[in-house]
Amino acid sequence: MINSGERLKLLGSYLILICLSFISIYPALWIVMSSLKTGNSLFSNTFIPREFTFVHYYDLFVHTDYPLWFMNTLKVAVFTTIIGSFLLLLTSYAISRFRFSGRKTSLNILLILQMFPGFMAMIAIYVLLNTMNLLNSHWALILVYSSGAIITNVFVAKGFFDTIPKSLEEAARIDGATHLDVFFKIMIPLCKPMLTYASLMIFNGAFVDFIFADLVLRTEGQRTLAVGLYKMVSQRNSTDFTMFAAGAVIVALPVTTLFIFLQRYLVEGLTAGAAKG
Repeated sequence: MINSGERLKLLGSYLILICLSFISIYPALWIVMSSLKTGNSLFSNTFIPREFTFVHYYDLFVHTDYPLWFMNTLKVAVFTTIIGSFLLLLTSYAISRFRFSGRKTSLNILLILQMFPGFMAMIAIYVLLNTMNLLNSHWALILVYSSGAIITNVFVAKGFFDTIPKSLEEAARIDGATHLDVFFKIMIPLCKPMLTYASLMIFNGAFVDFIFADLVLRTEGQRTLAVGLYKMVSQRNSTDFTMFAAGAVIVALPVTTLFIFLQRYLVEGLTAGAAKG
């Protein structure tokens, strides 16, 4: 039986969870409702619009370059996920399984780099990309995002590899497997939960980034969703705020869908990677 003290503690926990859920869900619902209201102003006396309309979604695809921005963003996010995940696996596997000079120093450097926000290096990266003639290029974003994925996820990936018994590798090498055979045929199949988590984090970061994309991309045809939507409402005579809300709703759909369908793998990958550092 649960005593009164435990009931109060349980009730308090549920109340806190309900409040946090409301705080998290309310802004998203407000954006959805704003995208369905008539007019172009976000201000409303009621939370639920008196009249519903989908004209803002229609105008978004017909009267703006939103489809182009979406495809640009999807291209950057997909290539970043593929390249960044592969580099992350190589780096974390090498740090986890091999002992080499400078290993601890490298881990300390990666840990220290996580403490600094990425925009501190933007000027240096901008100059470097300008020297390489990569400004206003999607490949500039892909290369920077992919390399940054190593810094943000390497400890989770390394922790996951640390949990895999080394006896599996030793048995494979006795059978004549090379390091690449062990990596591609044994390690990658075993690290699907961690790989799913890391890949989704990389995809999400590349899909929603604005600051660096706005710094690098200059022309209309190269813009990503975040930059395109900002430019759409940042002009002095712009009043397309409900259309902006419609665009924000569509931006959230791909990432939200992936989170829902891959939730089980996300929990497994995060907890297993945090079990051992």
